[in-house]
Amino acid sequence: MLVSDFDFDLPEKLIALHPVEPRDSARLLVVDPKVGLADRHVPDLLWLLRPGDVLVVNDTRVLPAELRGTRLRSEYRANVSFNLHKRVDAHSWRAFARPAKKLALQDRLELGNGQSDALVAHVSERGDAGEVTLQFELGGAQLDEAIKSHGAMPLPPYIGAKRGIEERDLVDYQTVYAAEDGAVAAPTAGLHFTEKLLQDLTEKGVTIERVTLHVGAGTFLPMKVDNTEDHVMHAEWGEIDQATVERIRARRAAGGRVVAVGTTSLRLLESASLRTGTLEPFSGDTDIFITPGFKFATVDVLMTNFHLPKSTLFMLVSAFAGFDLMKQAYAHAIADGYRFYSYGDSSLLLRADRDEDDEGI
Repeated sequence: MLVSDFDFDLPEKLIALHPVEPRDSARLLVVDPKVGLADRHVPDLLWLLRPGDVLVVNDTRVLPAELRGTRLRSEYRANVSFNLHKRVDAHSWRAFARPAKKLALQDRLELGNGQSDALVAHVSERGDAGEVTLQFELGGAQLDEAIKSHGAMPLPPYIGAKRGIEERDLVDYQTVYAAEDGAVAAPTAGLHFTEKLLQDLTEKGVTIERVTLHVGAGTFLPMKVDNTEDHVMHAEWGEIDQATVERIRARRAAGGRVVAVGTTSLRLLESASLRTGTLEPFSGDTDIFITPGFKFATVDVLMTNFHLPKSTLFMLVSAFAGFDLMKQAYAHAIADGYRFYSYGDSSLLLRADRDEDDEGI
């Protein structure tokens, strides 16, 4: 398909710069291919989900992965900044550099805004479009803690272009169940959940299962091709263990639906189902690219925020609920003033090709 098929006009006033308070009071557009559209709010999940359903959340934790500092080369110094986007190994990260033209291989970097205990790294590789690989002197858990100490929360570019990073972003841009360090962008559908809402869902009989996919900054990169078949998807690391797989399988076998919270959870679940058509344990990188025509194997319902025009994520939701219906849903959301993107409102999508006897919500 043409990338231009997934374009739409979005008024800038609908791009949310802060989340609503409390976080579970956001609006929720229900998109059901059999019934149509319905305007709800996130707490209505207590009535929209059924006892026996399994809610799959991504428990990745966002690192404050925007680092600023100084490049040192002989007696010459220059200010530089980096957005870490993918861990390479215990000591190395790939990063987008600004300005990349000031960097050369083996340049020494002191990161941390002039702090006495600067985080030291070297440029070990240079890539395309401002990408570099940074080799840090620290490694493993020590490096993670140093990044937390020296870095700032990496807000999406459509928010960062309109306002600076604020102290509240440290909480706002993190899910309440975040546990596994490694993401440089939040799994934003999960930002709508509170501890109370999760507890209420559990008491209703909805099981909460955790998987991990470390979201990379590549999720924000614009597509540079005209045809979706020519796009090379960024890779992200994810993991689902055997015990989690068995519990999800059992719930589904008993008639429960698999409800993915966010496109990251869905991409991981479907990646883990590609080999056999059945959910299996998974650990490693996935670069799955989901467009209309994809055959979903595991996820029955998707909760997700509203995505950018011509983005891989809008293509994913169009594959899940149907291209024409998602165009209609986004037109409705825009006309009705829904808030878009990471800090915006949410939607609950039912799968277009679900069983005929599934009556939906």
